[in-house]
Amino acid sequence: MTAPRILPRILVVEDEDNIATALEFLILREGYDHDRVASGAEALPRIRDTRPNLVLLDVMLPEMSGYEICEGIRTDPALAGVKVLMMTARGSASERKKGLERGADGFISKPFELQDLRAEVRRLLAP
Repeated sequence: MTAPRILPRILVVEDEDNIATALEFLILREGYDHDRVASGAEALPRIRDTRPNLVLLDVMLPEMSGYEICEGIRTDPALAGVKVLMMTARGSASERKKGLERGADGFISKPFELQDLRAEVRRLLAP
């Protein structure tokens, strides 16, 4: 008897409903488990409670920026295994550098092509 396959869990941290809906569609289609929070203040407590494999993290959020959340993940040793893919409409080189300096594992600019996002998610969740 084989053990049940454990699905990678993705937490979407996105305040725009239409973007979150598109992300959730992609995540479900890829066969991942998922959850969502819509504000920065909710993100770290949910990440600590659920320990997702990957956080799709918007940069501009109410109450707390994605950069602050990413720093919070990276300074918590219990969350060392959590991957972070930052997303922003301001996709300049300086924004990308800022995200990677704060510990993001990847960075994608909005609007993004679904195949680009799918490739990044697969890359970050690869064993």
